[in-house]
Amino acid sequence: MRSITQPGAPVAERIQFVEARGRAFTFTMEPGRPLLQAAHRGFAAQGFAGGVLEFKRGALGPFAYVMPALSKTPDYAAFYSETYRPAGVTHLTTGTMTLGIRDGAPFFHCHALWTEEGGRHGGGHILPEETIVAEPFEVEAFGLDGAIFAAEPDPETGFKLFGPVAAAPRETKAERRAFALRLRPNQDFAGCLEQFCRSQEIREARIRGGVGSTIGARFADGPIVEPFATELTVKSGAIAPGADGLEATLDIALVDYTGALAQGRLIRGDNPVLMTMELVLEVVA
Repeated sequence: MRSITQPGAPVAERIQFVEARGRAFTFTMEPGRPLLQAAHRGFAAQGFAGGVLEFKRGALGPFAYVMPALSKTPDYAAFYSETYRPAGVTHLTTGTMTLGIRDGAPFFHCHALWTEEGGRHGGGHILPEETIVAEPFEVEAFGLDGAIFAAEPDPETGFKLFGPVAAAPRETKAERRAFALRLRPNQDFAGCLEQFCRSQEIREARIRGGVGSTIGARFADGPIVEPFATELTVKSGAIAPGADGLEATLDIALVDYTGALAQGRLIRGDNPVLMTMELVLEVVA
């Protein structure tokens, strides 16, 4: 399986996780607000400090983003591009967001695909500070009680990355068993989830959210993404019994460092994590 040498030594704990409770809900992003503020208000209205969300549509403007890029120094295995700011209104087509905290304040990590004004298709990492909700749009969210994603320095990759940490329970309704996860580099995405579910005696689970990167991509229907640096969003995912025992089904969309877009179902066993993969597992059985 492919691997990329990171600047720091591998951390012993390869799957970072916190068990929590959670609840699914929907809310509408309010126009005229920064995307970060609109997301935080939606979770807070339901009694949650953070969690994950998914969207299939949306309108943003002003809008700012970066794409994956090659690193110009040995300090990182890959890096970010310059900041792009498309004119007009950009329409989202698919994406996921992790809402947590950074330096004690709300922050998010969000990857998406979209269509810019004029018809150009793009994808990448949305910047929370410069992006404004242009029109109201509904999102599907999953709030966490007892855990939150916090951005902390990661000695392996050199980045400040989201990872789950325990949080004090809140007085909110959260009836579902859930696990907040972060997968570290150079492990197969599907294999990690299958291994984790076996270790926790989880027979079936649904993936909520899903923001991260893989080393290129290999899809079940044949296409191959060779450029190694990607930014990925999970369109849908689940872990359930299959012919080989527990099997993870992962439908994703991504942009690579050349700007090329790809979507499809990942092959199990041949899609290692590049920098990180953060998501929530909602336990079904």
